[in-house]
Amino acid sequence: MIYKIIGLMSGSSLDGLDIAFVEFSETAGKWDYKINCTACISYHEEWIERLKNSVNLLAVDYQILNMDYGRFLGEKVNEFIDRFSLHHKVDLIASHGHTTFHFPGKKMTHQLGDGASIAAITELPVVTDLRSMDVAFGGQGAPIVPMGEKLLFPDDHYFLNIGGIANISIDSKATNNSDSNHGKNEIIAFDICAANRVLNMLAAEKHLNYDEDGNLAAVGKVNQDLSQKLNALKYFSLPYPKSLANSFGTDIIFPLIKEFGLSTEDSLCTYVEHISLQIKNALSPYFSNTLQSVMITGGGAFNRYLIKRIEMHLEEINFEIFIPEDEVVIYKEALIMALLGTLRWREQYNILASVTGARRNSIGGALWLGTEA
Repeated sequence: MIYKIIGLMSGSSLDGLDIAFVEFSETAGKWDYKINCTACISYHEEWIERLKNSVNLLAVDYQILNMDYGRFLGEKVNEFIDRFSLHHKVDLIASHGHTTFHFPGKKMTHQLGDGASIAAITELPVVTDLRSMDVAFGGQGAPIVPMGEKLLFPDDHYFLNIGGIANISIDSKATNNSDSNHGKNEIIAFDICAANRVLNMLAAEKHLNYDEDGNLAAVGKVNQDLSQKLNALKYFSLPYPKSLANSFGTDIIFPLIKEFGLSTEDSLCTYVEHISLQIKNALSPYFSNTLQSVMITGGGAFNRYLIKRIEMHLEEINFEIFIPEDEVVIYKEALIMALLGTLRWREQYNILASVTGARRNSIGGALWLGTEA
């Protein structure tokens, strides 16, 4: 079967909307993909502020924003279709939405971007709300990309994504460390720590959108007292499955950093070191005498100083890093949202309970039919 799908992803770092038009082919359970065209739509300041402040809105204003953002997504998809002449070529749109509230302990998660609005504007079938079913089954609702990694990258076993939040997924049955007590699950995954969202907030002190190549961090110094406080936060000692809300970075990590009154350079350097150490801690249980490789994607893959520090720490536990072609680095999550939407369309499991801690695998996503009958 051939499926032609548009995947949409808005990350917690607020850097923009990723759009990917992907052609999937499936034969006897084996999936192949081709990314035909892509775009990254930067958010104007107005949208950055609206999304950033969404959690503080009254209920009615939040719902209005949800509809407005859905219309925005639909309009951007239509522009994308016009730009690449995709009329009558798209089978389905799969939209992750923009995460605002994420409280799996209270059986609640929400991503902005009303599916009905997207469907009405594009007049195409749309899948949204990919996380809620898993959360209702008692899962974390995150990470949800491991199913896509399993199907699209079957030869790779360790996946690190560094976006607003850094997360890891591991095919533990295929790893070299069969004695690890993690090995009882085929695939496990969890959020490691806040990442680009905090780094970008610090870079904003220099009126920058981000610390290009990690140049500011590279000239700073690690503050050991701050580093110890960061690493001692309770979340890092919790077992998986576990996930983070955006507020962990904005409301807990960032204020803690600011308490120390450091220069921007020292703050960035210390936080880069924190991210690197937490990534090492996440992979340490999988140490093996055989050199293993971890794929790195997400915006953090372009932060040269961050990658240098990760590479140094992972060498200590016999891991090397692998960064794929730029298109996969940038659009991997949009690619996988497209696949998860396809699986939802096929009414197949797209969320793994071994990853999220739910009581069973689930078919996540709400379907909105914008096409005429």
